[in-house]
Amino acid sequence: MNFAKDKVWLLKNLNNSDVRIIDCRFSLAEPEKGNQDYQENHLPGAVYFHLEKDLSSPVSRYGGRHPLPDIFEFKGKLEKAGINSNTIIVAYDQGEGAFAARFWWMLQYLGHENVFVLEGGFKGWVEANYPLTAEVPSFAKGTFVPSLKSEWLATVQEVQTVVRNRPDHSVLIDSREEKRYLGIEEPIDKKAGHIPGAVNKPWFEGLSNGIYKSEEEQKQRFYDIDPNKEVIVYCGSGVTAVPNIIALKAAGFPHVKLYLGSFSDWISYEENEIE
Repeated sequence: MNFAKDKVWLLKNLNNSDVRIIDCRFSLAEPEKGNQDYQENHLPGAVYFHLEKDLSSPVSRYGGRHPLPDIFEFKGKLEKAGINSNTIIVAYDQGEGAFAARFWWMLQYLGHENVFVLEGGFKGWVEANYPLTAEVPSFAKGTFVPSLKSEWLATVQEVQTVVRNRPDHSVLIDSREEKRYLGIEEPIDKKAGHIPGAVNKPWFEGLSNGIYKSEEEQKQRFYDIDPNKEVIVYCGSGVTAVPNIIALKAAGFPHVKLYLGSFSDWISYEENEIE
């Protein structure tokens, strides 16, 4: 299964009215930098989606640092971008992969399978000397009909059940770097450590220069996990977990869910244990 498009394909399809390009560049340290970069230059025809304003709702007591946006509002933004239920969507970020992957997951969750991430991202596009523009496009309003796929999303209750019962048919994957998984270092969340029983598979190990490793290499990364099991993937706030979901799907794992609230949601419940 291939969830990425290469830049040569996109270059050939820049003027294809059935293709919509989404710019997801973002910096957690400077939340407005992605939009500023977009205003300066972007891929021709690209529409900007902001991680915190478009791909998340405001933070509340539960739900983690990047909760799901209101689905009706998000549908409206997709339609404003001229997206229909049959549009081929290619999302990109600077090239690190996680922000475009978040958009990819959200469209999959809404039942739109024709969505891809751009291999190499903006960085790869610039290095190839491909065209850029500062022109902000406008499109005729699309008609997007969401069809929620609950099998893409794991609730905190599901994760609590897995932690409590340790069933043979489920496995939890923590996608953060090892130092955060082990609780040696925690630069963002109020508590350190990981969800009990989770195995550590750092998300960035599935990519090389913003390009997803081969199916064979991904299978090697997850060699110790039974593909028949239900896999629940999390990170700090439901963003960097998604490249692992793409990698797992590419490696042939059929039952993969995102715990969207992730560790930042898990620690918001006093009763939840931390390892």
